[in-house]
Amino acid sequence: MTKIEELTELLVNEINDFNKGITKLEKINDQISTTKIRLDVTEYKSIIENHEQKMNDQIKSQERFEDRFKSLLKTAKAYPNWAVIVFILSLLFSIVSFVYSYNVKQNVNLLEKEAYQKGVVDSNNKIQLFFEKHPKSKKDFEKLKNSLKN
Repeated sequence: MTKIEELTELLVNEINDFNKGITKLEKINDQISTTKIRLDVTEYKSIIENHEQKMNDQIKSQERFEDRFKSLLKTAKAYPNWAVIVFILSLLFSIVSFVYSYNVKQNVNLLEKEAYQKGVVDSNNKIQLFFEKHPKSKKDFEKLKNSLKN
């Protein structure tokens, strides 16, 4: 019987420990239910409001940017590729024709100078031939030339 008594004593001890645990849990439960936890969200509220204001400002800024961009797109002049190519080709043609006409003008000036020099030489030769054939005219010419000098 001693074993039964030991077992009963052990069971009684266990039940008593169990009851003590339950009592403690009930006290803790009562404390939890009576304790009111109050969260202070005023700091978070101001941070959230500040963030919300910044977000609204950002949205307004983006809307202004979009409006300005849309207005720029409406007034933008977009030229087709063929028009740009024609413009560039006409510009190149103008430059090439200007350079060509400048070179031709320079060549014409050189040719005129050469022709003038050749004309002077030819006329001097013709005058010399004339004076050789007509010595009287040469004397008259020299008299005229001397009278003009004086």
